[in-house]
Amino acid sequence: MKFRVLIFINALAVALALSAVNYYFRHNWYDMSITFGASFLISFVVFYYLIEKYVYSKIKIIYKLIHNLKLGRDLRDALGESTSADPINDVEKEVKEWARQKKTEIDALRSQEKFRREFLSNISHEFKTPLFAIQGYIDAIVDDDFEDVDMARQFLQKASKNVTRLTYLIKDLDEISKLESGEIPINYSKFKINDLIKEVLESMEMKASQHHIRLVFKQKYDEPILVNADRNKITQVLTNLLDNALKYGKENGTAAVSLFELHDQVLIEVTDDGHGIEEKNLNRLFERFYRTDSSRSREIGGSGLGLAIVKHIVEAHQQTISVRSTEGIGSTFGFTLQKVHQGLPLPFQTLPGLKS
Repeated sequence: MKFRVLIFINALAVALALSAVNYYFRHNWYDMSITFGASFLISFVVFYYLIEKYVYSKIKIIYKLIHNLKLGRDLRDALGESTSADPINDVEKEVKEWARQKKTEIDALRSQEKFRREFLSNISHEFKTPLFAIQGYIDAIVDDDFEDVDMARQFLQKASKNVTRLTYLIKDLDEISKLESGEIPINYSKFKINDLIKEVLESMEMKASQHHIRLVFKQKYDEPILVNADRNKITQVLTNLLDNALKYGKENGTAAVSLFELHDQVLIEVTDDGHGIEEKNLNRLFERFYRTDSSRSREIGGSGLGLAIVKHIVEAHQQTISVRSTEGIGSTFGFTLQKVHQGLPLPFQTLPGLKS
């Protein structure tokens, strides 16, 4: 439609110009009308031919190429396909859509580049801190020439702790990379989540006493609750969340695990009564190496990957994890698991890990 309107306007402009010139010299309305009609017809045919041959046909090709490019087809097949009745308008739409897609891709690449820079900066810092500490302790021992045996023993113990920290960091990095790529399978089995929570709490009693924090299991159900999940990985999830609660909970406080039975799911919540987390930090808590208080977090220890691993394990189970927190009151991390109804068969037993 736009194509024909364009030709009509151009032909009309030429016809009006020629008829006006004719009337100026001859002052004859009849001749002017003949000139107008003939020039309009000739101009329309000429413009139609020229625009069709040198403009319109090229636009058709451009439209076909853009359309095939968007669909991911072989561009060599583009010329053999039919086009719409209004390729000029379609080209405009396709180009705008293509521009929007490219802008989205560019924004995504910028975001990924920012994440990459932050990740490399964080991992560099995480490795340098224990490495420099180890180097410092060893240099001090060498400079002292082992004259002060007690000091050498203390420095070696501190160096050993930093080696352990490096070991955990490398182990966690390897695990999270495998979780992201789906290399670690999720081995589903039916087990009692009540019993697993009690086992994890018992295993962490000594660490809790060192932090002067009391562990509590707020069990509301006498009957055992069966879930379908990977027992070992859910153990790791509970351990990481409780370890986080002990690190950031207040002294002489409480770390509690609560269990809520839903229709087809079970909700497990781990709550501490620590300092809490600012709302602006909640959305980034599960990012690798993200710390709300870098100086305090590194002083406490850990790889900075615990919550990221938790998120990947829960999502690999096709379940969800969330966090809510109030400054000065504490934080609660909750995740769901698939519940198994008593007497019903399991829908599946094993399923490979899913990419996050």
